[in-house]
Amino acid sequence: MTLVLLDSASLYFRSYYALPDSLTAPDGTVVNAVRGFADTIARILTERRPTRLVACMDADWRPDFRVEALPSYKAHRVADPVNNVEEVPDTLTPQVPIILDVLDAFGFAVAEADGYEADDVIGTLTHREKTDPVEVVTGDRDLFQVVRMEPTPASVVYVGRGWARAEVLGPRELADRYGLPPENAGLAYADMALLRGDPSDGLPGVTGIGEKTAAKLITKYGSLDALLAAADTSPSDVPLRVRTALTDAASYVAAAPLVVRVALDAEVVQDRDDRVPTAPRDLDRVRELQEKWDLGAPIDRLLAALPG
Repeated sequence: MTLVLLDSASLYFRSYYALPDSLTAPDGTVVNAVRGFADTIARILTERRPTRLVACMDADWRPDFRVEALPSYKAHRVADPVNNVEEVPDTLTPQVPIILDVLDAFGFAVAEADGYEADDVIGTLTHREKTDPVEVVTGDRDLFQVVRMEPTPASVVYVGRGWARAEVLGPRELADRYGLPPENAGLAYADMALLRGDPSDGLPGVTGIGEKTAAKLITKYGSLDALLAAADTSPSDVPLRVRTALTDAASYVAAAPLVVRVALDAEVVQDRDDRVPTAPRDLDRVRELQEKWDLGAPIDRLLAALPG
């Protein structure tokens, strides 16, 4: 028994860029992301064999609470500042409703939370799960923070380099990869990432503290809060250059936890039971979508991958 949580936007963005835009429907609509997303789910069902699956969606790609805490958050990706619209390729946007139609016709569960990102939906559903192991499928390292040992194991299937090079990272693998303590590797990763920063998300980090130094500091002191407490102690065993860097970045360090850490208490709305369907909910609708959008083999592979 396993619950798989899909970081849907991460996966369909990667499908969009991995497959040629010459893959089109009869009306000319580009469908490369739809085809790639369907194939991704088929591979997950075949190779990971989950009993439960939820496609987690962004209800808000750049939530107000994060922007208020740190205005630089994803600011470079904004196409329309007035309406807070993300810069997305013109030929990808029309594919998202098709993906949702396919998920609905098959009967896969879809979840989102008003005012939150898919990461927060994943964080909340993982936090709530007390029965089955959890696997998060994503191409985004931010979700490494959800790995855990208890009360059920949670790991990340990281497909940032493609499915053929997918990596399954649990607490031990994450600890070994970054030099973090295995007993709280997920939380430690979030604190390390906060110090390191991430230009792709508009997170400046703490100047002079790179990934290796951040990992050593979090491992030594146990958490960001413990590091800050040690830096404020007199005398302090935190190196002077680190104390100076933390002081210089004090406003960022105070605001960033709300931005970096996924929510664990989002009000998630899920459209149906998350058990993997043994057969499509509406086969006629599946075939209609397959023909309308010329989804061909990916839909056949997804049908074949269903456990029934």
